[in-house]
Amino acid sequence: MSSWHCARTQSDRSMHPEILVIGGGAAALAASIEARRAGCSVMLAERAPWHLRGGNARHARNLRLAHLAPNPFSPGVYPPAEFWSDLKRATQGTADPILGQMLVERSLELTEWLLAAGVPLQPVRDHLLPESRRTVFLLGGGKTLLNRLYALAERLGVLIRLETEIIGPKIAGGRLEELIGRCRTELQRLRPRAVIVCCGGFQANRVWLRRHWGQAADGLINRGSPLITGELLADLLAQGAQAIGDPREAYLVAVDARSPPDDGGIVTRIRGIPEGIAVDREGQRREDEGGNTASTRYALWGRRLADWPGQIGYLILDARGFRAAPPALYPPMSAPTPRQLALRLGIDPQAFSRTLDAYNAAVQPTETGDDWQTQGLIPPKTHRAYPLLEPPFHAYPMRPGMTFTYQGLAVGPDTRVRLAGGGALENLFAAGMTMAPNLMPQGYLSGLALTISLVFGRIAGIEAARYVRG
Repeated sequence: MSSWHCARTQSDRSMHPEILVIGGGAAALAASIEARRAGCSVMLAERAPWHLRGGNARHARNLRLAHLAPNPFSPGVYPPAEFWSDLKRATQGTADPILGQMLVERSLELTEWLLAAGVPLQPVRDHLLPESRRTVFLLGGGKTLLNRLYALAERLGVLIRLETEIIGPKIAGGRLEELIGRCRTELQRLRPRAVIVCCGGFQANRVWLRRHWGQAADGLINRGSPLITGELLADLLAQGAQAIGDPREAYLVAVDARSPPDDGGIVTRIRGIPEGIAVDREGQRREDEGGNTASTRYALWGRRLADWPGQIGYLILDARGFRAAPPALYPPMSAPTPRQLALRLGIDPQAFSRTLDAYNAAVQPTETGDDWQTQGLIPPKTHRAYPLLEPPFHAYPMRPGMTFTYQGLAVGPDTRVRLAGGGALENLFAAGMTMAPNLMPQGYLSGLALTISLVFGRIAGIEAARYVRG
């Protein structure tokens, strides 16, 4: 298994692969596999050690796929035209139309490609996960996906280097001329004929985030890998690569404030907000907790919390709301009375009681009796406005959890990285979240990130190999 470790021998130092793939997640693996199948020598350089390899794909559970007929993994149909319509709506029409059409059309191929690669998918008949005609679930999650793709890449002869960071890119004459591979204290000069960048954004880089968020950056939790810090992205942009997307924006969701600062993944998400009320550290409500009960509420609440004092909030539930809320990773903070709960949270008990009393007094049952709302309350609660009266009382502390940032490298349909001054770099390609802002400069759809990574990883591998083979 020597190919899993960073280079140490003289032969490794003098070895120059035809194609260097930077990153170790789904996009990098798809690119490596396709480039190797095309006959090129390929090195995959992953900054992470074994237990962290794969970036945010380790936390994936599903991907969004168009399909023209029901299949064992997804009921109904999801035509490419509907996928494209959903993408345009989610991004408010800002997705690149050419790349967007490529994404939805090439997603038709992914089920067969994954199964052929040995990646298991969750059959619908098992009824273990929510049925969706828009997404397919990974059996075993993202780690199984990565394990199978790494095994395939190694069988094909891809040289895999873990704990290897790529630094010092040098661009000259419209080409990426060389880079440095750094593993611990060892440096390796690399001059591949083509390079594919698949190393994500900068959501784990607190210094970069503070430039745009100020002190609020310290209140953000990074849901994904602590190694996605964006230094290579910054170096390429500084040397003339064209940026796309807004560095001040990120995809945020509400997560438990007790989550680790990095790498907590999807399980840290707070899902029960419609069942209670959300208050800030002063004990005040700020938003309609029932205004959106679809999956998009996660992103809405992440963005809201980022603007709250101290980037902190609390989901308050009574016993009924706690029973109705989806299970959470961490146990709630609980108390027999609202006053005791406020004291435990460090909130002024009088302010909290005023907020809770005003909410309970405004709750009005609807005529059907199955979905209550408030009257005369600002802000209102327009759905599931049940009174919070049944002890004990519970709270989940919440912070904004960052999934990915919205700035990356601009690319063309062949995934070549564009230059800010016009044209494109001859031998530099990009795939995955590094170029995802071309497709989603704002907004998100469930399963979209993994689909972008696999579709454009495959395209980048094929295009880089075509360039190398002439």
